[in-house]
Amino acid sequence: MAPPVHGKISLLAFLLGTTTFVLSRLFYWNDSLLYIWEELSVFIFFSNVALLNIVTWFLFSTKDAYKNAVRACFLGCVCGFGLILSFDSLRWRHFGWYLTSLSVFHWSEYYITAVTNPRSLTIESYLLDHSREYKIAAAASWIEFTLELYLFPGTKQFTVISIAGALLVISGEMIRKFSMITASTNFNHYVQYRKQDDHRLVTHGIYSFCRHPAYLGWFLWSIGTQVILFNPVCLVGYTIVSWRFFRERIFEEEIYLISFFGEDYVNYKKHVRSGLPFINGYEGPQSS
Repeated sequence: MAPPVHGKISLLAFLLGTTTFVLSRLFYWNDSLLYIWEELSVFIFFSNVALLNIVTWFLFSTKDAYKNAVRACFLGCVCGFGLILSFDSLRWRHFGWYLTSLSVFHWSEYYITAVTNPRSLTIESYLLDHSREYKIAAAASWIEFTLELYLFPGTKQFTVISIAGALLVISGEMIRKFSMITASTNFNHYVQYRKQDDHRLVTHGIYSFCRHPAYLGWFLWSIGTQVILFNPVCLVGYTIVSWRFFRERIFEEEIYLISFFGEDYVNYKKHVRSGLPFINGYEGPQSS
């Protein structure tokens, strides 16, 4: 299925941000210039972002196209920065893995929605403005990593643990995206309170193994990011907070799913687990 114009803009802008940032690294080819890169990498990052912001303004002159492109381009810059850290910096390598996975996750949320369910596509599909709590959690993980890097640098060099985290991230990402592709037009980033005419109960593919694979994927991805960073405090916090969030989300969602699909969903629920540990979902009188 070919992406609509918004998906193509997003893909082009993401690649523009990634390649421009990676190629900018080539200018710092000798030792003296490399020293400038290492000392001013954050300044260089934001300079590139500012320059590409101007470029996207000229390339995508309509308001909606620009709002889309500037977000995708920024995520591309983050991805490029993450790739450079992954290969260039032993000290910050695992943070580079984290940045790469973070940017790909948010960009692909928009792009997969554009390809599979363009009707529900909005600028919020990037999930960059997911919630205040999500932003606080992200900032907390950056602060913990930086503090522990300077106070206990040896704790950030356990590559085997970070590889395990990367595998969790990749697994979670694949599970979530497979669920979005399988559900197609039946997938939405927000709980639906009213049944659409073409809304169908999806029970095949990955949904034959668990009822909420998108939430399972996000849960694994979230935990995996903190394993990559070897953030023990945030790992515990992310696990608890994410689990509670998805427990409440699944409970609320299944109330509406039962009202939409009746016995079909009740029977489906009896034979297929939610996918997340110790979460059974709505256990009202209709599902007993």
